[in-house]
Amino acid sequence: MRHALIFAAGLGERMRPLTEHTPKPLLPVGGKPLIVWHLEKLAAVGVNYVAINTSHLAGQFPETLGDGSRWGLRIRYVYEGATPLETGGGMLNALPMLGPEPVLTISGDVWCDADLATLPAEPVGLAHLLMVDNPAHHPGGDFRMDAQGLLHAGGESRLTYSGIGVFRRELLDGWREAVGDAPGAEAKPPRFKLRPLLEAAMARNALTGTLHRGRWTDVGTPQRLAQLDAELSA
Repeated sequence: MRHALIFAAGLGERMRPLTEHTPKPLLPVGGKPLIVWHLEKLAAVGVNYVAINTSHLAGQFPETLGDGSRWGLRIRYVYEGATPLETGGGMLNALPMLGPEPVLTISGDVWCDADLATLPAEPVGLAHLLMVDNPAHHPGGDFRMDAQGLLHAGGESRLTYSGIGVFRRELLDGWREAVGDAPGAEAKPPRFKLRPLLEAAMARNALTGTLHRGRWTDVGTPQRLAQLDAELSA
């Protein structure tokens, strides 16, 4: 995997007032911006090109991160406009900036100690997701993983999608059919969530996963950010 995509276009509404003047991925944690943890891990596994989706306070990303050369990376910023395109629309919008091979994606608002080198460079199906045990704020989980590593939308004992995965661009080929008449699908560029595409792939047994039992945090509230900062700074 030589190309990666970081989702950093969210408005950070649950993080206010911290995000009124700083995008959530640029908030400091453990002595550096949250997104820098991702950039360092990507560089360590041989990624050399990173697209970063932006929207809210977009200008701060190049001001803070530059062109990526300090990590041995080349960074390309993909501005989505004042209204973020959601995960599915954001990925579709960024595809022209990325190569034909599968793309490693990371949500800009999570922290994880997983070794990204353990993720498959070539997913067996359309995508491979890193799953984690359900956190207290998301007890129901997202998807069930069977003994063969296939992910399923329904059933008991579901796990939580970490926000880290490897995707083939073919996953987006049928996006229009998958999202139907969802709000934003008719916009230009289209705005839609990734989940309907994942569920369509799961229905075809084309989505796999692995369970990460290490540390993972969805930095979704000021309280969780403060807790993570304390843990990393200790």
